[in-house]
Amino acid sequence: MKTKTTILALAVLLLCTTAVSAQTYTPSEDNLAARRELKDDRFGIFLHWGIYSMFGQGEWYLNTGKLNRDEYAHAAAGFFPSRYDAREWVRAFKDAGASYVTITSRHHDGFSMFRTACTPYNIVDATPYAHDVIADLADACHEQGVALQFYYSLLDWMRDDYPGGGTVWAGSGKDPQKADYDSYFNFMKGQVKELLQQYAPVRALWFDGWWDHREAGFPWRMEEFYAYIHGLQPSCLVGNNHHRYPFEGEDFQMFERDLPGHNEAGFSEGQEVSRLVPLEMCQTMNNTWGYSVSDHAYKSSTELIRTLARAVSLDSNLLLNIGPRPDGCLPEEALDRLKEIGAWMRLNGASIRGCGPGPLAEQDWGVTTAPSDDPKVFYVHLFSSPGAVLELPVTFRRIASVTALADGSKLAFRKMKDKLYVTLPSSLPEENADFVIKVLAK
Repeated sequence: MKTKTTILALAVLLLCTTAVSAQTYTPSEDNLAARRELKDDRFGIFLHWGIYSMFGQGEWYLNTGKLNRDEYAHAAAGFFPSRYDAREWVRAFKDAGASYVTITSRHHDGFSMFRTACTPYNIVDATPYAHDVIADLADACHEQGVALQFYYSLLDWMRDDYPGGGTVWAGSGKDPQKADYDSYFNFMKGQVKELLQQYAPVRALWFDGWWDHREAGFPWRMEEFYAYIHGLQPSCLVGNNHHRYPFEGEDFQMFERDLPGHNEAGFSEGQEVSRLVPLEMCQTMNNTWGYSVSDHAYKSSTELIRTLARAVSLDSNLLLNIGPRPDGCLPEEALDRLKEIGAWMRLNGASIRGCGPGPLAEQDWGVTTAPSDDPKVFYVHLFSSPGAVLELPVTFRRIASVTALADGSKLAFRKMKDKLYVTLPSSLPEENADFVIKVLAK
């Protein structure tokens, strides 16, 4: 009887200990403030830049070309972005209406685009340029009031200690006998510590590559990794492009090439949308993330502006990608799109920044958005004309005004019971990718 009692007591103690160790992640107040800031920004720029740009075949060329890793690494000896101007980059992003930048600090090819003591395979030690491009970008972002965030690859096609997953190919040159995830995990910890400390303030870390071991149930130790990051900087937001519902310790959820709840690109099948953390859609300007010499299939500024409005109507940000050239310049097609988006944002940005879903889900004619801090306002984004009169269901008892957001011109309207009828201009301006109407209640 005494033995049974002792066993029961030990079981209860074990249960309590397990419950304590399984406590859920509680974000700090600074972290919650950073989440609100990210959500209010709504528009950011993604940058995929590395030695892969020299090949002009996109950021996966080491893999898609089935190259030997040692031969590929020789490209570092020729990387010299002589025309790189971080301040010019950030000025172009800010003029476009973007409020933050996320850049690839290290992609799957394992090359670090920043000064690091963790590996000599980095832009300072392995290239004739011998200069930290991330430091320049960080300085420019901090000077111009643009938030800085880092993409960081969880997988590595170069290092032997990374246990090769589904994307490692025969002939890569990696030695599978040297796989040592404890060593690789410590390497990643060392690099994220450098990123957070060398380029502070850093608002977020954007991880990618978890899916390389998805089917094998690989023990990534993500919760431990996230706890380490939050221990270094509690305010730092953590996200992971694993195409699933957010894991414990993650602060925002991203969707690759798709709006939340959609799966046209094929990466989001079964991906449940969180209502607890900020959402972000990442999308390319053309068809590739890294610079491609042959990819000139750039989306029009009209399509990109409408994608931004649609994202906000679904309570999501848009992270719009550019692949810089190896000389350090942004492609002319990308700069043209940024200028056109910026011209629209200067007139209509109030319907994007600090806004979320409006009173209506997407319609044939467009979407609606609404500011989070003003319950008396919502915006109508017209992508196409619904006819001479726009009919809107409304819950407001009285309407003070209906105006074109771009110039403040008044639009005639009638309020009848729970419907608002807005008389539209005889012809919507064709140059407008998105004609925005502001509805103000009394």
